[in-house]
Amino acid sequence: MTIQRQIRSPIMHRVVTHGDTLYLGGMVAEDRSVGMAGQTQQILARMQAMLAECGSDKSKVLAATIFATNLGLKKEMDAVWVEFFGADSLPARATVGVANLGTPETLIEVTCIASK
Repeated sequence: MTIQRQIRSPIMHRVVTHGDTLYLGGMVAEDRSVGMAGQTQQILARMQAMLAECGSDKSKVLAATIFATNLGLKKEMDAVWVEFFGADSLPARATVGVANLGTPETLIEVTCIASK
């Protein structure tokens, strides 16, 4: 099986494909002036666009890891998450509380694994 690297950034490839499995690197919101719900929406939109660019879609997300700086805001994130994926298509998921994500305004970062 070959490994393909797509969507290069200065420090990584946003997507690495091995066979029919896509590994999406950490995604944060572009506009960090909004709250947890807004940042989650932006990240999920980025995820959807990257998946589409690589021949997949949100229904094929297998697992996600979420890093959040304030677990007190988890309900806001969960509401956006469930609305985006739908109750019957939720991927496996872990949410990890972290001290910071680079800037005080960054509330959430998400990585995921999907199939093509």
